[in-house]
Amino acid sequence: MLSNYNKKKLDELITHSKINLSAKKVNEKLIANAFRFALDAHKNEKRESGEPYITHPYEVALILAREIPIDDITIAAALLHDVVEDTKFSKKDLQAEFGDTVAEIVDGATQIEGIFENYEMKQVESYKKMLLSMTSDLRVMLIKFADRLHNLRTLEFLSNTRQLRMAQETIDIYAPLAHRFGLSKLKTELEDLSFKYINRKAYDEIANKIKDKRHERDKFIKRFIEPLKEGLIKEHFKFEIYGRAKHIYSIYNKIHNREVEFDQIYDLFAVRIILDTHNKFDCFAAYGIVSQIYVPVPERFKNYISMPKQNGYRSIHTALMSKEGRLVEVQIRTREMHEIAEKGIAAHWKYKENLALSDQKIDEWMKAIRETFENAAKEDMTSKQLIENFKLELYQNEIYCFTPNGDLKILPKGATPIDFAFEIHTEVGMKCIGAKVNGKILPLDTPLKSGSQIEIITSKTQKPKRDWEKFVVTPKAKGDIRKYFNSEKRKLIADGREYFDKKLKKIKVHINDDELRKLLHKMKLKDEQHFFAEAAKDNKIADEVIEVLSDKNKMQEIEQAAADRESALESEHKKTHDFNKYLKEAQADKKKLSLGNKGSLANISGLKYDFAKCCNPIPGDDVIGYVTQTEGIKIHRKNCNNIINLYLLEPERILEINWGKMEGDEFTGGIKIIGADKPGILNEITETLSKSFRINIKSLNIYSKGSMFECTLILSVENLKQLNNVIEKINNHKDVFSATRFFG
Repeated sequence: MLSNYNKKKLDELITHSKINLSAKKVNEKLIANAFRFALDAHKNEKRESGEPYITHPYEVALILAREIPIDDITIAAALLHDVVEDTKFSKKDLQAEFGDTVAEIVDGATQIEGIFENYEMKQVESYKKMLLSMTSDLRVMLIKFADRLHNLRTLEFLSNTRQLRMAQETIDIYAPLAHRFGLSKLKTELEDLSFKYINRKAYDEIANKIKDKRHERDKFIKRFIEPLKEGLIKEHFKFEIYGRAKHIYSIYNKIHNREVEFDQIYDLFAVRIILDTHNKFDCFAAYGIVSQIYVPVPERFKNYISMPKQNGYRSIHTALMSKEGRLVEVQIRTREMHEIAEKGIAAHWKYKENLALSDQKIDEWMKAIRETFENAAKEDMTSKQLIENFKLELYQNEIYCFTPNGDLKILPKGATPIDFAFEIHTEVGMKCIGAKVNGKILPLDTPLKSGSQIEIITSKTQKPKRDWEKFVVTPKAKGDIRKYFNSEKRKLIADGREYFDKKLKKIKVHINDDELRKLLHKMKLKDEQHFFAEAAKDNKIADEVIEVLSDKNKMQEIEQAAADRESALESEHKKTHDFNKYLKEAQADKKKLSLGNKGSLANISGLKYDFAKCCNPIPGDDVIGYVTQTEGIKIHRKNCNNIINLYLLEPERILEINWGKMEGDEFTGGIKIIGADKPGILNEITETLSKSFRINIKSLNIYSKGSMFECTLILSVENLKQLNNVIEKINNHKDVFSATRFFG
């Protein structure tokens, strides 16, 4: 029997399912059985927040029912998605209780877990797992999106390390995937929640500025849309119109990409016009009306209705100049287009009654992703190369280019004529010697622009160039070029081996692969493949090995040099062993380690520390420790950019740190001062510091700019409180505009 609380929760889930799922009849019994099964399976588990674990799968199912509604099978699988991984029940148990489809979806979701557990070593295999799960049933990824969204909504209960890693993984993989599936609303929330933990300071600054200007923005939008409403009503349109601010992560990217301040971004506002019509041509008629009311900016017009984005997004985009001289982005779309833009594949499901679990566009994209992984397997692509290709497939700003015959090719922004050539056909790319862009011959590394017509010039004698790989951006071009050079390398290896074997026969010496490998190692040469490839290009390297094999004295010299190197390596290995022991000892105490005087930790004897010069932490700052290979533990401020990167790459070296009693110790604190450049002002400031605080000034840098000066003071201070008191005192000076902490 369910408690009243759980019965109420189940009723809520079923109600949302019945309202939003596209199927005419919802299998309430299936959802109820899955809820009871999950409730029982997780009954002894708690979340990090202390809540019963069932709250997580329940919220995941609720997100799907409300925001990404597909079918009742997805809801049931969402309720059960952690059962196989976290409880005693197996996939077979789920098959027996709920059938093969639910069990397969749950198994697929389980396979995707832990993509970043080992940032470098496991990444390629992890992404392959994710791809296989995703391509078997798209509902797997929809559950993972909802799972990730709920985890981010409750991220405050996890450790700093896990917060950062999950947030970074979401920005890198899950948000771009959501974009590719057309889940705009979900992608936006994933990005903003992740950004909040990756760069809290920037997040708060932008959020506060948006909040501060909300009243002003609402008044402006209301004034702006009133004439548009009147114009559309006059022409008998049924519609919804509203304004909104761009989301925080989008604004942050605009600020950094354009290198401008918040107040200099003019397209923070966007207005949506959603027409209640099934006729797409009504969108163009509505554009004609609004462009008569406000002046449009021609270069900002985008027609995604005639040329939809690869994820199925359709809309008209334009920018209109308001009466106040502010640029406003306006999007015009039908109700169906809007739902597909917001809910992607889930809206496809709703509007196409006979739609299978993927449509043609999604299938085409999946095929391209599969090819990326197949190339990785064949061509021994590195983890970094694979991820770059994968992310490019997921999250690309698209441009639209045409062949001389008018065939459309959709490419990522930044694509070059070489990318275009490979998009037409691999052989066209291989033989490309030039390109005419809108009738003009341009260099092959020229970034293409949307609307360009490109004619590729080929030659039978042309072969790919090494530098092509540096500027092409599409995975197809990169993969084909890499495949060609790998094939060329294999030919070189075969030629080099043939030359070496002939030389061996001449001196009547036999050496097997294992012996050759050892000899090459002793001669400080790379593996056999590299040796044979180099031998094909320059016979001298093969001749040197032949000479050693035929001369005993030479062989003895080589072996002695190798023995000396081996001895030096053993010494290095001992240092590494000592370091690993040191690291293990530092991590043995799970409580926060406490800093002591004279660079030693109070908790554990023998462990030394020093303060990182990149952020100069002082008592009172939130700090964290990083165990280095050779310099003991480096203490950083928790929000130091360097430590954030180390969190993601080497979390096992991060230690929680507390300030201990630091009696008598002095620390370096910096202050940046901006003020009016008046005679004697610097003397007044330094005299104040000497009299009020008796602080030693370690260094001082100053330069004037017009009637202003900027000064950097580096001081010896006791703690953060003292430094803040100094900053406050300086800020009280009548000619100082600002005094802030300086980190170097």
